[in-house]
Amino acid sequence: MRASVLVTRASFPDIVERLRAHFDVTDNPSDTLWTQDELIERLQGRQAALTAGSDRIDARLLDACPQLKAVCNIGVGYNNVDVAACTARGVLLTNTPDVLTDTTADFGFALMMAAARRITESEHFVREGKWVTTGRFDMLLGADIHGSTLGILGMGRIGQAIARRGALGFGMKVIYHNRTPLAPEIEAQCNACYVDKDALMRESDHLIVVVPYSANSHHAIGAAELKQMKSSATLINIARGGVVDDAALAAVLKEGGIAAAGLDVFEGEPRVHPELLACRNVVLTPHIGSASVATRRAMARLCVDNLIAAMGVGPDAGRPPTPVNPEVLGELRAPA
Repeated sequence: MRASVLVTRASFPDIVERLRAHFDVTDNPSDTLWTQDELIERLQGRQAALTAGSDRIDARLLDACPQLKAVCNIGVGYNNVDVAACTARGVLLTNTPDVLTDTTADFGFALMMAAARRITESEHFVREGKWVTTGRFDMLLGADIHGSTLGILGMGRIGQAIARRGALGFGMKVIYHNRTPLAPEIEAQCNACYVDKDALMRESDHLIVVVPYSANSHHAIGAAELKQMKSSATLINIARGGVVDDAALAAVLKEGGIAAAGLDVFEGEPRVHPELLACRNVVLTPHIGSASVATRRAMARLCVDNLIAAMGVGPDAGRPPTPVNPEVLGELRAPA
């Protein structure tokens, strides 16, 4: 009897077809956002799910879906999933690291440049017809990227890729803060210097946040940290909503405490704090850091590879490429 799989969000049809070759698949081509109760209802009797960041996978859901053996999350981050609850119940969790590193680093740099050079403000200026009535020499002055100090909070794969772009491509001085300093050889490759968090906040001309979200990183950038920043600085968040205190950021932007911000992630997304929406000196994008055709397809393929292997099918049966809790691989819970 073929296993049953749920794909919770719209994906590439040809990649979903790979699942249909092995499993009974129900997908969501309309990309309807389900409540957790609706998700639980659709997971009844299913052994695996291909999930996204909008799907909350916790103890309540797992207990209500006793046949579920594998949750294959599309994305590097998995703060939507209670890993401990999965592990305790013998449910495998996988994610999709590595394949989106460079694309997300590119986007972080683009967001930084857009914020620093006031691209969003400039576009509104043109669309609103203001250029016709004024063309002052000092209008819409922004900040340089080249030769400035790039600060990075969180120096994993994406942080390192951003550091290399800044140092090698734009001649930036790169400083970073991480839970632990990088190995000296990796620091040298990134042309980056470790500093404490206070120094990072004070010295950065452009600060990019790429730290994973956890209880420890919640509001890692709050009112106190924002007050340490230069009034000419920009802040970019491509990590996860909740790492930055959006309400505190909106207040600082309105007060001119920092020059600008660029945000791809938000607390409570897809909703955005209304005070941020009212700020003209912030670039807002809808969590699209990895959204190139090639990268999103690579993420979907890796997610499907994980699911197929997790369910004991194909040449890599029992050896999914990127497990988050590999300790459960030898004891995936048997269907109820």
